[in-house]
Amino acid sequence: MQAPESQPFWHIIANPTSGNGKVEQLWPEIERLLQALGFSYSVHFTQRRGHAIQLVEEAIIKGRRHILGIGGDGTNHEIVNGILKQSFVEPTEIAYALMPAGTGNDWARQYQIPTSPRHRLEQLLAPSTLLQDVGLAKYTFEGATHERYFVNVAGMAYDGFIGKKLSENRITNRMQYLLLVAKYLFEYELTKARVSFDTHVVEDFFYTINIGLCRYSGGGMQLVPQAVPDDGLFALTFARRLPKWEVLLQTRRFYNGTILSHPKVEGLQAKSIRVEHNGHAPTLLEADGEFLGETPVEFFLIEKALRVVT
Repeated sequence: MQAPESQPFWHIIANPTSGNGKVEQLWPEIERLLQALGFSYSVHFTQRRGHAIQLVEEAIIKGRRHILGIGGDGTNHEIVNGILKQSFVEPTEIAYALMPAGTGNDWARQYQIPTSPRHRLEQLLAPSTLLQDVGLAKYTFEGATHERYFVNVAGMAYDGFIGKKLSENRITNRMQYLLLVAKYLFEYELTKARVSFDTHVVEDFFYTINIGLCRYSGGGMQLVPQAVPDDGLFALTFARRLPKWEVLLQTRRFYNGTILSHPKVEGLQAKSIRVEHNGHAPTLLEADGEFLGETPVEFFLIEKALRVVT
């Protein structure tokens, strides 16, 4: 199969360490497919944490308008931040495609993007695009205020705690991830927080607080099953105090989309959200699987800000 003459020039940003080195192993096959299918492209490999953000900016300065990321949710998170943080062109002028090659691939799951390099590249021969909403989190880290964009799910309370713990471990497979999640569950101490959304305020001890644009996180969990990527609203899910054994018993609900039927869990939608800790201990934050910081945190929604190639 040959690419049509109108096939765009793709600037590829690949993370060789994604999926525990999966991208590095797959690259020779991916390059053969790119050439066999007639793609025009350039490629840069990330060398360190945060490098993809810089590579995106450099590509846009050079006039590149089609970016293909190869990696997992962390790589996706960095590329998206590169697209949205740069000030050279409107972010929606950049067409962004992901070839998922990580451990979780949660954002790609929302759009049913195939993990097969051949199938994904064949999709890109006749690409279609859509505009997705983006979240902006303003949070605290080491006493200073920071900002980060996210396109999937931000998690707080236990989710932020596990995000911080997992950033200290190398996750090689889903089973290891689940075992660590269960292990750290018994180390976690609930903290009291105040969640303000639109005109409402809820104060309690929370097990989890999730702010979602897409449905999946944590390797296929559906903690925000009410999320719609382009409806102009955040999906907000929070779980109040639960016995730890009860959390383990409800594991199946995390995956089958029925978590909102539990009496201690509430699922809502909101335009803007603020989370503050109500006590001595801060409530921790992760977004798109990346640990960021702690409360106070404000979430702002930017409608249809990212052009996604499906």
